[in-house]
Amino acid sequence: MARIIAAQLTARIPSGMLSLAFLIHIERIFDSYGAAGLVLAATSVGQAIAGPLTSRWMGRFGMRTVLIVTLVICASGIFLIGFALLPLWAYMLTGLVVGLSTPPVQPAVRTIYPKMVTGKQLTPLFSLDASAQEIIWVTGPFITVILATQVSPVVAIAVAGAFLVGGGIWFIASPEVGKVRIPPSRRKLGVVLKNRAVLLSTAGGFLLIGSAASIEVGVVAVFGEGGTEAGILFGLWAIASLVGGLSMGHLPIGPWAMARRFAIVVVGMAMAPFALEFWWLALALLVAGIGIAPVLAVMFAIVSASVKFSETAEAYGWLGTGQLIGAALGSAIAGFLIDEFGAIGGFWAAIAFAVIGMLVAGLFRGWHPDLRGRDASPLPDTEPVEVVS
Repeated sequence: MARIIAAQLTARIPSGMLSLAFLIHIERIFDSYGAAGLVLAATSVGQAIAGPLTSRWMGRFGMRTVLIVTLVICASGIFLIGFALLPLWAYMLTGLVVGLSTPPVQPAVRTIYPKMVTGKQLTPLFSLDASAQEIIWVTGPFITVILATQVSPVVAIAVAGAFLVGGGIWFIASPEVGKVRIPPSRRKLGVVLKNRAVLLSTAGGFLLIGSAASIEVGVVAVFGEGGTEAGILFGLWAIASLVGGLSMGHLPIGPWAMARRFAIVVVGMAMAPFALEFWWLALALLVAGIGIAPVLAVMFAIVSASVKFSETAEAYGWLGTGQLIGAALGSAIAGFLIDEFGAIGGFWAAIAFAVIGMLVAGLFRGWHPDLRGRDASPLPDTEPVEVVS
């Protein structure tokens, strides 16, 4: 379990690096956060479109085949953005290709998890996974800001590409990736969204990550590109999320679980605009961070408990799509608001996304399965599925 978690985290570290690296790189070229936001939006939209498709293809063509093909294309696009001087439309097009070819590591590993542990261990494992992925948001933004501001944004992009290639190869080579077979889904693409828990989690992830992306751009705008303050703040934010996930992983998941955890994020985001200074922002992000991993853990658990095993990869693909559309819109909206109103525009966008997320989680709590007293194992399929020994 430690090995598979470490491999997938290494492969996904670029998720915590590329947004900031692209943001700083494109802003320096075109002197516009709006232009940078468009490239980030194109990348995220590509990921959003590809998420359910590549996840579903793993059931048809096998995990390793899909992961290898997407890894090669995605890495090529990342290095092209880093090393080629292009017009804005070409950066957007390349970003779209990078997004479309992002390896579906996250849906793959979350499909493997139920075949590695017992049902009772699954909910704590999802919480551990949501917390452990904060390592991505601790190391990724910190490394990116240090490299991009003190060395070069190109170097930051190249390092992200190296993590993608190295971590991707490590994960693909893991025995579990070859042993677990996903039964092909018998239903059409997108039908899984009729499941209310999947739809609620997709919408909640869209709003949560939209808020996070907005405040991320806002923090970079506050401190500019010449210092390390933004990287330190992102590290503190992610550590808070890690602590929140580990401390709340044992709590029962009832219908109000997502709304209550979202409320913590709202409080932290609402604190931020009152003083755009390092220590105040650090406090605000610490508060907001405590709620992020717990919200994600609830989403993973209620989706796992609500769909058949053959549909879990596609369901998690849709969750990723929601989060990536949120990142795209959050980055783009924050970028344009910052160009118009200054750095505080990014913080107002973050608050709006978080408040709407809390309201959606509360108003649609009836769509949220009650997992108190039951485990989060997927519903069984009618055909046997190979289990990792």
